[in-house]
Amino acid sequence: MLLCIAQIVCLGLGVVAVSLLHKFDVSGFQHDESFGNIVVGTLCLQGAAWPLIWIFLRQHGLGWRAAFGFRGPALLRALLLAIGFIAVVLPVVLLLQFLSVHTLEMLGLPAENQAPVKLLAAAESTWSTAYLGVFAIVIAPVAEEFIFRGMLFPFIRQLGYPKLAWFGVSFLFALIHTNLPTFVPLFVFALALTWLYERTDNLLAPITAHALFNTVNYIVLLWQIQHPEA
Repeated sequence: MLLCIAQIVCLGLGVVAVSLLHKFDVSGFQHDESFGNIVVGTLCLQGAAWPLIWIFLRQHGLGWRAAFGFRGPALLRALLLAIGFIAVVLPVVLLLQFLSVHTLEMLGLPAENQAPVKLLAAAESTWSTAYLGVFAIVIAPVAEEFIFRGMLFPFIRQLGYPKLAWFGVSFLFALIHTNLPTFVPLFVFALALTWLYERTDNLLAPITAHALFNTVNYIVLLWQIQHPEA
């Protein structure tokens, strides 16, 4: 609970900081998809989770290897299952995203890309492109899987609400990405990640699957940006 409160406080401070910087028209913070907004937004949520996780583990006398499953006989099995998992789940999630965008367009509703996607498409420097890649492939998967699958899911389940743990946490996971076209696909993806965590009892499995999922999307998006005529 303390970790969740600290995470919310960090997010709130980030929102206040972005609002003030935008109000004073500071360069890099004029628009929602400006690079400064994305950096602050990612650091106050997923970025802040890293030191908070370290504090959490210290308080419970755990190391990173033991907490995340980076060692032990189940390590190889978790990695292999994560790879097979992505091979099956990725096409399903992409299909759901295509259907979501198509449905929204039919209803006359906006089907805009997420702000980081817009930023990557408009990136003018190698540094900004590299930062988004590191964030998507390394920072976000570790932070989000620890918070949602490693902490919230077992905590709510142990309170005696298994269905709320499955569906409520997955709903929250999709909600924090604040993008309507990807809400349903991410909700389904979160449910699948929860199944993977339950199946392996190893947090490394959903972290690996999440990182592979983001890697594929990142590479595809870069290719589309570089080959707009395709």
